[in-house]
Amino acid sequence: MAGDIHRQTGWWVAGFMGVVGVLGVSLHILDREPSRVFWVLFGTAVAAVLGQVGLGLYSFSVDEAQPGNIHVFYGVVIMFTLAFAYIYRAQLARRPALYYGLLALFMMGLGLRAIGNFGESFGG
Repeated sequence: MAGDIHRQTGWWVAGFMGVVGVLGVSLHILDREPSRVFWVLFGTAVAAVLGQVGLGLYSFSVDEAQPGNIHVFYGVVIMFTLAFAYIYRAQLARRPALYYGLLALFMMGLGLRAIGNFGESFGG
């Protein structure tokens, strides 16, 4: 059940993260500070990503799903990306619209790579 939800919502979460990323970069190009709406959307997108990772872990451990090593690797990279973003949040705050927008686009890319490599493993 969790694996089905994880599979069905993956595209939506990646797409939502992409929309938030484009919004952030657009705000920077227009020389506007991110509003409360941007931060709510960004927080919602991050919560959705964390939910996806949680569903994936649950599906892997309880439902004994076999997502493949590469899919799991990208999930781990997404978590490290969020951890490093938290560690460097003071530096990201210098140009928040640009940096958080690029962060969202990067995480969207990682999510798409994870979706595209479902079931594949390293070395064969």
